[in-house]
Amino acid sequence: MTRVVRNFTKSKGMTILIVTAAIIVFFYIMNPAYLSFDNVRGIMYAMSLSGTITCGMACLMMSGAIDLASGAEGMLAGVLVAFLLRTDIPWFPAVLMILGVGAVFGLVNAFFANILNFMPFIATIAMSSVYQGIAGVITTNQPIMITNKAFWELGSISLWVFPLPFIIMVVLLIIYGLLIANTKFGRQMLLCGGNRNAARLAGISYKKITTIMYINNGCIASLGGIVLAARMHSGSMQSVIGSEMDGMTAAIIGGVSFLGGGSSGMTVVFIGIMMLNCFKNGLYIIQLDPYWQVVSNGALLVLALIVDFFREKRRLASLKAPAREAPAKQT
Repeated sequence: MTRVVRNFTKSKGMTILIVTAAIIVFFYIMNPAYLSFDNVRGIMYAMSLSGTITCGMACLMMSGAIDLASGAEGMLAGVLVAFLLRTDIPWFPAVLMILGVGAVFGLVNAFFANILNFMPFIATIAMSSVYQGIAGVITTNQPIMITNKAFWELGSISLWVFPLPFIIMVVLLIIYGLLIANTKFGRQMLLCGGNRNAARLAGISYKKITTIMYINNGCIASLGGIVLAARMHSGSMQSVIGSEMDGMTAAIIGGVSFLGGGSSGMTVVFIGIMMLNCFKNGLYIIQLDPYWQVVSNGALLVLALIVDFFREKRRLASLKAPAREAPAKQT
């Protein structure tokens, strides 16, 4: 345990944690209501959505792939679960059915990226438009209200002071953290993202790994949309859209390379999620103009990409650098 703490204090996770603490102190000075109980709970709720999306997005990016349709997948999942609940289907089977639909979302993305060899950026952006169009047809651009009170609890009940959606996010982070750190599949996933040629030489199928992670990402994005629908008591076209950018930003802040591979662990990804949401909430609490909030959020993503670019450049340079010869022993 002591070694884990010592390693963490020397890692980029400590740097991100210090920056997050500075953000919290700054916004508290600007407005003491920032650390009020209600606002902290609001941050937890916001973290639960972007954090859930980040779980799937971060793992997919670690494997060397990307999905820019995650927000639309979550939005359509929320609309579909609301539609099913209006037909009096019990909420638990409805949730399972929509998670299965989420797996189909991921499978479609994997088909375009791995079978047809389309660029993932283009294919997933195109599918995002398709999912938004389907949601528009189902809803006619009006929210589908949910009256199932048992389903509401999925998005509203709390364990002590922690909302259930926040707990779900933390559990997911723990599960994926253990998967990546302690399993053969996790090591294969990181190798595919970090060095595809090395993975191929080791007999690891990049397409197989990324197909699994695309399916996983579709399920997780759908889960995020379902939980948000439970919290908002409705399925709406306005929900979840854009959260894939938050997920990508939090993942990059947490040490996941945008260009594939690279991971400081899910603990650091969690700190990245916390930093992003504390920053976004702080902009709201000081009543910054909404347009400038959009500018600030975009600037944060650009900054994260710049840092990731130089981090990846340094990593590649270290791989290409010739090993130093060991000094000859004196006889």
